[in-house]
Amino acid sequence: MIKKTLIASLLAFASLSASAQTSLDLSRYQVSASYNLDTLSEMGLEASAVTYARDRGSLFFVGDEGLGVVEISLTGQTLGKMNFNWTGTGSTNNDAEGLTYLGNGVLVVAEERLQDAFKFNYVAGGSVTLANAEFVSIGSTVGNVGTEGISYDPRDGSFVSVKQDGPVALLAGGLTFAQGGGVSSMSTLYSGTTSLFGVNSFSDVQTLSPIDALVGTAAADNLLILSLDSKKLIEINRSGQVLSSLDLSGVTNQAIEGVTVDEKGTIYLVAEDSGMPNSKLFVLTAPVPEPETYAMLLAGLGLLGAVARRRKLAA
Repeated sequence: MIKKTLIASLLAFASLSASAQTSLDLSRYQVSASYNLDTLSEMGLEASAVTYARDRGSLFFVGDEGLGVVEISLTGQTLGKMNFNWTGTGSTNNDAEGLTYLGNGVLVVAEERLQDAFKFNYVAGGSVTLANAEFVSIGSTVGNVGTEGISYDPRDGSFVSVKQDGPVALLAGGLTFAQGGGVSSMSTLYSGTTSLFGVNSFSDVQTLSPIDALVGTAAADNLLILSLDSKKLIEINRSGQVLSSLDLSGVTNQAIEGVTVDEKGTIYLVAEDSGMPNSKLFVLTAPVPEPETYAMLLAGLGLLGAVARRRKLAA
């Protein structure tokens, strides 16, 4: 009986290791912590996008009122903020809905209706006039159904973005930023008039290539897509196959609009205040075997090998 249990454990461990090569497996994730975000005179309300800064060990988020960007710790404490000035951009609603980090303090914020992405250097306590920043247009100006998320792939400097609705769309490719407007080589990978990948509308997107454990595996090409309307987080590959999903309906009544990951595979979500006093940061982790468990499994494998050798000699 013990032998069978050990074999089953080893097979389960092997299966987990194999699945990690092709999928992050969202079914393993659960909310491990949540934190209120400072309101910061409304800058910290209506959190709509979040991104992880590996070289700073922090997160940045924006609210969809477009007042500015806020840097926070991984436990939600405010570290600094920077104001946005939208004068001259052509934006009338300042819908900051997409955010991604390029490294060395450089951020890209996407305005939903313009479908423009602006690149700027973060300066705590400072202000950026976005019309003077380098930018690029991802698509034509639309209504409140445009660019909802953007994510950077550090492997090759490319980007992925999602359009919210009418139609929903997933785009991928290069962005060349320049003052006065750069060049986009992003193309539409998938689009749907009402739904796509089993969800209604897209709220954000995140590449999985920054996760250290996925480097060199097929899973590094995968993407996370967040759907506010469907209250769901899904993992897809570049062929459009849904590999795993996570139901978010029980996490909060607030509107979850942003997703990012760190190098350890921890997932961070932000939700706007939605009538509550604060926007929130949610931390999702996947339980992994403790070092003692690995040791036990390896010892068990060694024991099985020894038993097999004895039987062979006895025969």
